[in-house]
Amino acid sequence: MLNAMPKKSTQATPGDGVLGTVTLVLGPEELLAERAVAGTVRAVRAADTDADVTDLEASALTAGGLAELTSPSLFASARAVVVRNLDGLPADSVDALVGYARSPQPDVAAVLVHRGGQKGRGVVDKLRKAGVRVVACDSPRPSELPAFVAREVRSAGGRIEEEAAQFLVESIGRDLRSLAAATSQLVSDTDGQPITESVVRRYFAGRAEVTSFAVADAAVAGRTAHALEQLRWALRSGVAPVLVTSALAAGVRGLAKLSGAPRGLREADLAREIGVPPWKVRTLRGQLRGWTDEGLAEALLAVARADADVKGGADDAEYALERAVLAVASARTSAHRR
Repeated sequence: MLNAMPKKSTQATPGDGVLGTVTLVLGPEELLAERAVAGTVRAVRAADTDADVTDLEASALTAGGLAELTSPSLFASARAVVVRNLDGLPADSVDALVGYARSPQPDVAAVLVHRGGQKGRGVVDKLRKAGVRVVACDSPRPSELPAFVAREVRSAGGRIEEEAAQFLVESIGRDLRSLAAATSQLVSDTDGQPITESVVRRYFAGRAEVTSFAVADAAVAGRTAHALEQLRWALRSGVAPVLVTSALAAGVRGLAKLSGAPRGLREADLAREIGVPPWKVRTLRGQLRGWTDEGLAEALLAVARADADVKGGADDAEYALERAVLAVASARTSAHRR
């Protein structure tokens, strides 16, 4: 095999000289991971319009299969091989994959996707030592989201004021896919004019249910301060308290359904079992970490009390909501300590 990689792993720009390389797309943020994979595939097809593209799960990758996928093709001079969910790679395929990473084929671009976390960390470490390119796909901190919005706007050819970027995050929440879609819409509709806070308000300030789910997401993640901040902002923006309790209930019930779902179901089947779209299953799996069945039961009771309070059982709906947010976040963090 030709063109062995250097021994030091490097941060890479997706799509930059990918043939003859192995790229490790590492991290839990799905939008960034999808863009990294798509960028590499585009680069391969730009180099060869007839390039073969193979996309498979790591659990199906064998040593023999890897050799076949990366061998010269009779019908195309370039290949892209995307291997997803690297944490499911069979143990007897690890050595073959690491060996290939040390000396990849010159006309093949291999992309290995790992969501982060400890499962499969051993193969990640071995790949780093083998000198693979690394594209980090970490979830940005809340404080970094306005900068993400600003980059999205710039990449689309627009301009946005700092206050407008912050307000967009507050209106949409932390989901990068939603933020990216919102910025694309704003750039398209403002026709080159700077995006101001008033423009963002006109488009998104009324998205009450999105704001409510931002509260719920923070609460079920145990991020108490952020959940309370989102709650107060939502209430100041005129969000009805019943929408917040509805979002809290949906968030906790989704986790409870996932926790009690049969094991071994495929993602699509699991989504049908829980009653959510497939992408939501991945979100719920991340949120479920740290919860116990007892903690989920406590959270459901707290949300039920809050729902009754905001529908007339209490004089101060805002206090009832704050108490519910604190109870949900506490149920999660107390479960995490057990």
